[in-house]
Amino acid sequence: MPEGKIIKALSGFYYVLNKDKEIIQCRGRGVFRKNKITPLVGDEVHYQAENDKEGYILEVKKRKNELIRPPIANVDQAFLIFSSVEPTFSTALLDRFLVLVESNHITPIICITKMDLASKEEQETLAVYADNYRKAGYKVVLTSSETAEGIEDLYPFITGEISVFAGQSGVGKSSLLNVLRPDLQLKTDDISSHLGRGKHTTRHVELIEINGGLVADTPGFSSLEFTEIEQEDLQNYFPDIQELSSSCKFRGCMHLKEPKCAVKQAIESGDLPRYRYEHYITFIDEIRDRKPRY
Repeated sequence: MPEGKIIKALSGFYYVLNKDKEIIQCRGRGVFRKNKITPLVGDEVHYQAENDKEGYILEVKKRKNELIRPPIANVDQAFLIFSSVEPTFSTALLDRFLVLVESNHITPIICITKMDLASKEEQETLAVYADNYRKAGYKVVLTSSETAEGIEDLYPFITGEISVFAGQSGVGKSSLLNVLRPDLQLKTDDISSHLGRGKHTTRHVELIEINGGLVADTPGFSSLEFTEIEQEDLQNYFPDIQELSSSCKFRGCMHLKEPKCAVKQAIESGDLPRYRYEHYITFIDEIRDRKPRY
């Protein structure tokens, strides 16, 4: 039975890339609806071909991970695309993305775009943020689609991996992909001056071949909630806090009101950025306040 990977899902059709680099347009069998299985872009599947162009998906293989928004499976890494300005860079939103990505066992890479639009003062501030996140163990790349700054630094990360480009609308995901692979000519839009945020230019998820890897340009996010994360596990997704926690006096320290907490000591000494801890506390409160699921 032939196998392949779904690289695009659109209007009830699934486009499967097989080992011969051929794309087969498939529909899902009725059994998927019956068993409430929705094939996702990134899925490894078995299919039955009626001819060399069309067929049916018969089986979806076990996924190593999946995301709901954007709907995609088996992702190796996520490029978290944040603009320096328009919309303004937000550490709170970035930390939210980082937690959600790492909780799905996906490696995050922080990419700050539109560096050419940032003032000198803004660039200096962003350089400090970038240094903070590198110290926390994250990979950070500063880029500009206009000047090609940092573009060459992205290619090695992409090769041989399945990546997702994720971020707010209007941060320049499609523009970045157009620079990485100019023949794509993906549609881009300016920031809406009325709404103060980007317009959605990507309407579906599709895996695109770039430099020996597959990259998904995804629709922008409007909200991100911690529906699957427990408060005891949150610090696992803050690598800088997790590393410090081994020096706390009490095992299982939540870094809230416990005495001799290494995390709070690191804040006072300046070894841990205060905003990282403040976001951790905010997320803890959010998890505690969410409504129980039955």
